[in-house]
Amino acid sequence: MGVILVAYPLGDTITPTQPIKDGDLLVSNDETFALGFFSPGNGTSNRRYVGIWYYKITEQTVVWVANRDKPINGTSGAMSIDQHGNLVVYDDNSQHVTLWHTNVSAPVMATSNSHSARLLDSGNLMLLFQGSDTKNESFVAWQSFDHPTNTLLPNMKLGLDRRTGLDRFLTSWKSKDDPGTGEYSYRMVPSGWPQLVLYKGSVKLYRILPWSSSKASEKFPIGMLKSSYIDDPEEVSVAYVQVNGSSLSRFFWDELVGALKMDTWVDVEGQGKGKWVEFYSIPNERCDNYGLCGAYSYCDDSKLPTEFECTCLPGYEPKSANQWNLRDASGGCVEKKRAGLGICRNGEGFVKVEGAQIPDTSWARVAPQLRMNECEAVCLMNCSCKAYSSVVDSGNCITWYGDLMDVRKFNDVLLEWYIRVDADELGMLINQFHYAKLQGRS
Repeated sequence: MGVILVAYPLGDTITPTQPIKDGDLLVSNDETFALGFFSPGNGTSNRRYVGIWYYKITEQTVVWVANRDKPINGTSGAMSIDQHGNLVVYDDNSQHVTLWHTNVSAPVMATSNSHSARLLDSGNLMLLFQGSDTKNESFVAWQSFDHPTNTLLPNMKLGLDRRTGLDRFLTSWKSKDDPGTGEYSYRMVPSGWPQLVLYKGSVKLYRILPWSSSKASEKFPIGMLKSSYIDDPEEVSVAYVQVNGSSLSRFFWDELVGALKMDTWVDVEGQGKGKWVEFYSIPNERCDNYGLCGAYSYCDDSKLPTEFECTCLPGYEPKSANQWNLRDASGGCVEKKRAGLGICRNGEGFVKVEGAQIPDTSWARVAPQLRMNECEAVCLMNCSCKAYSSVVDSGNCITWYGDLMDVRKFNDVLLEWYIRVDADELGMLINQFHYAKLQGRS
């Protein structure tokens, strides 16, 4: 929410000779989005920001802020294109002090008056350079979609451009009255097997299953959306598109309740009179909390409230029985200790972990083009390998060598995975449950 005072639409484009000042407004061609100056909250603050919001709905909803960490004191601000072709936000009353700017260099073929910034119907603000050759081509030098604040819009990518190092991620506002960079972030972790992780500072709060197959893609995050996942030498990213292109939807960090949400605008009476309806929110369940049950264990919300939600993985037992009995699983689980038995070249093997998502893949290793039995053999040969999974769609083999963290029970598991256990545990599981795979008998 915010206050924009009186605003006057000036089309959808900024040029070197046509800047915008406080009170002016850019409106996208289809009138979905607007760009201008606003004060957050109830408008009592004198702090002014340049932002993008939905134009036609009654509840002003800001989706992007330029000078989020350097507000303008009063209504003397302006946004323009400088002599170097960069977008700048400055305060006219402070000797033209620049508060925010892009950092790009105009292509050689650009002419001195060929710079412009345009607000697109998608909500993306693009800085363009017009080529000086006969083709009259435009080149995108910068775009707001590459520098999101707290909101993810349709067709906006989250992830890493491996060519340039550009990392696109969301960061929360400090509060509902302060759009400054907050302590929460939502980003792609490209190491190991890529996954999306929600952080508070550097602490993991929640992770979304790796985008490892078409099944995973269909689950981002609910049936009304489709996702696009890319993982190649040039980039690793995810974006979403709406099945119903005419509706307004957004992912955003709600600093009031500390959650990442997906809302859709429901137009109740027409003419923009309606409300935001929540379809998705994380964290939502207790097992959403990252690593709640510690290492080598899994979390199962269906056990609550009558039973303890944490259970050790096959071959493991609570590190502290006393803490476990008090329903404190922060210490996690450790390998069961059996006299004379080891877990390296001593008749050990692998058992399938039934109905559970794969562990955190941040430190996993990935080998391409390996079948399931080949992946199993790779893990078996290395005594430090704790578990493995093979991705059918891509043929990638995932192996884990550190602590197995953040495992959770699900009814519909995207990837099967197998954990290393000693010979005694393997034999017991084969005899009792008939779901083990025997390998490596000496």
